[in-house]
Amino acid sequence: MKIILRKDVATLGDAGEVVNVKNGYANNYLIPQGYAIRATEGTIKALETEKKQQARKIELQRKSARDLAAKLEQMTLKVNAKAGESGKLFGTVTASDIADALKLQGFEIDRRKITLEAPIKSLGKYEADAKIFMDITVKLNIEVEAEGAGE
Repeated sequence: MKIILRKDVATLGDAGEVVNVKNGYANNYLIPQGYAIRATEGTIKALETEKKQQARKIELQRKSARDLAAKLEQMTLKVNAKAGESGKLFGTVTASDIADALKLQGFEIDRRKITLEAPIKSLGKYEADAKIFMDITVKLNIEVEAEGAGE
């Protein structure tokens, strides 16, 4: 029997694939559990239409991510932190601190998508990577300043 997978099934394939399975497996397990639907002409056409719409949606998201990446690459993000006389920080600047600074600038990026090569423990200029979309990563220029230095 031909079926269309609605969810990823480890032994069969990924969601959206059309696969052949035995009638019993489809009727007794896959279809009742919501893992698959019968592959008829109508459902296959609906699947193709859904894939086209999803591709269009992803392309729009990719375009807006590229625009965001261009803005972020031009910008130098200033992060304020408490520091001693020698320029050594009391603690570290984390991805969460960078995400908060980005939020103040009007950019919403999840802290888990920001990658630092090493913990930032002193004042100065640094770079971090931020994954904005599936395959779009941007380098963030970060300048760590002592609290009260910019005022």
